[in-house]
Amino acid sequence: MLRRFNKVLNYNFCYISRIHSSSKACKPALKITKKMFKSAVFNLQEATADQVQEFLNSFDTVLSDCDGVLWINNNAIAGSPEAMNYFRKMGKRIFYVTNNSTKIRSDFAVKAQELGYIAEPEEILSTAYLVAHYLKGIGFTKKVYLIGSNGIGDELKAVGIRHIGVGPDQVKTDFKSMNPSDLDPEVGAVVVGFDEHISYPKFMKAASYLSNEECLFIATNTDERFPKSSSIIIPGTGTLVRAVETCSERKALVLGKPNDYVKKFLESFGLNPGRTLMIGDRCNTDIEFGVRCGFQTLLVMTGVTSAKEVEKIRNEKTAPLPDVVLPKLGDILNLTSS
Repeated sequence: MLRRFNKVLNYNFCYISRIHSSSKACKPALKITKKMFKSAVFNLQEATADQVQEFLNSFDTVLSDCDGVLWINNNAIAGSPEAMNYFRKMGKRIFYVTNNSTKIRSDFAVKAQELGYIAEPEEILSTAYLVAHYLKGIGFTKKVYLIGSNGIGDELKAVGIRHIGVGPDQVKTDFKSMNPSDLDPEVGAVVVGFDEHISYPKFMKAASYLSNEECLFIATNTDERFPKSSSIIIPGTGTLVRAVETCSERKALVLGKPNDYVKKFLESFGLNPGRTLMIGDRCNTDIEFGVRCGFQTLLVMTGVTSAKEVEKIRNEKTAPLPDVVLPKLGDILNLTSS
């Protein structure tokens, strides 16, 4: 499967490069700047005006996570739209890099626009999009059993891949009464994303399909939980992925941050790692992704990671360490005007 994965990386990245070769986003950055504040967990609010300006001049491309950095649920985080639009006004290239698989790229773009961001579908890199193009790239022709939402389903449909499984699966009184005839013999891959309709029958079907070692096992991401807007904890896709891995006794190929598929995908845009900034709200996905890619990293505390956790990370030097931190992304505007 690893050999197949490497082949599809080469296929997809050549294909994507041709698509984008005529766009501004493909122009390679020529300037190279030494990475500032490397792994310093430095509070950018304590920087001098000259340091702030040097920091802003040290990158040409901005990659930003969405949930917890730009918005929570359907509400923009104060100051974030203005900050992202300010980066664009400065001439930075913008990409929205999200592990959220519940929407197609055009829907993410519409949501961003409604919340005050300048955004185009081509600037959205979601895990639903990655799954579809990974399978398309390896020439997959069978059906997908999908533990997920219409976001992935619609992206699969867009590239001509059939799927089943979206929506509720009725739990029978005798949950053990499932028969082999309940399984679709055309299924050749199990894909796990976020699914609010998760159920015991879905786990049974996923594990049963995966008992065939030829069946592919793909996951969008392993985020443990969603950013909090209240005291209620919403388990993330990682919860479902681990459950399927447990009952199938197999490991999923994970395509979302911080994994290499996203890195290689972005390299197809001609990004210069040393001139790229990754903004995120959690260390084990966003910041880890940035560190692996050689990007500069900015951690904000409006999502998963709290100010208390940042202090612990700083004191204990727990890797991966962000380069700089801010309470919220919009604070960058206060620093540029001071």
